[in-house]
Formats: sequence, structure tokens, C-alpha cells
Amino acid sequence: MILPQQNAIFSIANEAEFLENALQIFRFQAENCAVYKTYLSYLNINPQEIKTLEEIPFLPIEFFKSHAVLSQNQNPEITFSSSGTTGMTTSRHLVSDVSWYQNSFKKGFELFYGDIKNYAFLALLPSYLERGGSSLIYMVEDLITETQNSDSGFYLYNIEDLYDKLMDLQRKNQPAILIGVTFALLDFIEKYKLDFPELIIMETGGMKGRRKEMIREELHDKLCNGFGVPAIHSEYGMTELLSQAYSLGEGLFNCVPWMKVLVRDTNDPFTLLPNGKTGGINVIDLANINSCSFIATQDLGKIHPNQMFEVLGRFDFSDIRGCNLLVG
Repeated sequence: MILPQQNAIFSIANEAEFLENALQIFRFQAENCAVYKTYLSYLNINPQEIKTLEEIPFLPIEFFKSHAVLSQNQNPEITFSSSGTTGMTTSRHLVSDVSWYQNSFKKGFELFYGDIKNYAFLALLPSYLERGGSSLIYMVEDLITETQNSDSGFYLYNIEDLYDKLMDLQRKNQPAILIGVTFALLDFIEKYKLDFPELIIMETGGMKGRRKEMIREELHDKLCNGFGVPAIHSEYGMTELLSQAYSLGEGLFNCVPWMKVLVRDTNDPFTLLPNGKTGGINVIDLANINSCSFIATQDLGKIHPNQMFEVLGRFDFSDIRGCNLLVG
């Protein structure tokens, strides 16, 4: 079976093209991804009988902790791993061709924000920088390089330097994006207060036990007041995905055209729920060409009538993830 090429995936323009490519990738992965093939066999699924997205079974995300999820037996070019506390089993995403990831996050960013070269891109991601294997750090490093802007860069705990840089960017009227892990953004505004309405604040979630959890509205109100911005943007991604969804405010996310979110019943994982109902988030990520594109996450959420989705928390029994979003 011939798989879709990158230009076909990243130029998907409508539902019919998404379905055609998704079914093609599903049948390939159902035959060639050993863990997915075994999972489908236990469910007595005949891949050739699957005709709609709703019929596709989603692989529980936990398999990325216990198995090598690969659809072709190729040596991985890079392995991304999730964060975790000591002794916790972490997820591993074996990526045989990292250009799929590079094209996915670059094209996804451009769809939401335009040319990265227009921005200074600043990153306040201490917990991610302090470990290896983070797909988020890989993406942010690449975007920082792509800006070709000497003002772009990473900040660890040197928030005074970050404050000075932000003040300088505001004086220069330089469009800027600050992407940060939640606890570090809160640490920053406890020390400094800005009035920088043009600044884009993009939070990635994650308290990592450093602070008490708070509902999204409370968090975003704090950050809006601290940075002097009208809205807080968010990025929804994870180790097991090569694509991201973005929220430009109010915690409502849009997918890139090669990614789709469905919501499953928490009591019956093979039943999908209508818009507006809360359940487990299933993600189709067609950029996961050589792992598995159909993943049942441990996030809870719901889809709104305009097809935007909201993340409401996590299953109580699931591990705490380094990039988990706050309960909202």
C-alpha cells in the first residue's frame, strides 16, 4: 500500500480529503503497526470494513509507554519522551522521519499566526529544558531559529532578563510571542507586572506539583492582568502527537486541517458522543504517519458546535503528565 506523501497531508482542504487520507493511513497502520494490529484483532475489527472516521478504533495512549508503536520497522531518527516523576513509566514516541514533525508544527504555526519571521519568539520552559527528549523543546528551538531574530531565545529561571527583554521589545514595537509553562508564567507575574497588550502569551499547561491547580478562567484572568494582555493563547500537544491545536483565547482550541478531535463516552470507549457532551478526547493526527494516527488520550473535553474543542481536565486514574492542561 502506498502511503500519502507529506504534500497530500499538509494540503488537506476539506472533510472528504481528510477522510480519504485517514482511511488510507488507517488501513496501512492496521496491517503494519504491530501493537495496533493486535489491538484491532482483539476487537475483531476487519480494517477493510471500516468506511467512516467514527468506526475507527482508537489506540489507548498508554501503549506508548509499554510498546514500540511503529508502523514500519525503521530505525527512529529521533525519540521523544514524556516527562514523569521518579519511577513513573514515560511515553516514548519513535519518529522515523522527523521532517513530518518539522513540517507539521511549522505549517500549523503559520496557519494560526502567520510567518514566524515576523516575531521574536521567547520561551519560559524551565521544567522542559531540564530534561531531554521533549518534543515541545524541539519545536520551540526550531521556531526560535526560524525567526532569525537575535531577540528570540530561551529563559530558564532568569526572569529579570526576560522582563528586560520584553520591555525592550515593547519599546521597539516588535511583535513577540512568549510561550511558557504555567507555573513559570505565574512566577514571573508575581515579581513583575506588564502592560503589553500586543504581546502573545501562550501557555502550555503544567503545574508539575509546584502550585495548586486552578480553573482555567482564574488562571487566565491572573495572566491577563499580570501581562496586560486581552487574552491568553494555549497550545495543545503531547509527546505522542506530531501536530498541535491552538487556542487564541477562552480555552477553545482549533485543530490544524490534518488533525481532528472526537469525544468518546467515558463508560464505553467505543461510543462517540455528540457535540457539547463531555468525554474522553480521541485524536486523529495524520502526521503520525509511521506510528499510530488514532489515539485515545486520557484528557477530558467536549466539542463545541463550531467544531472548536475544550479541554476540561484528565481522567482521575491516569498518570499526571508533564504537559497536562489545567482543569477548567
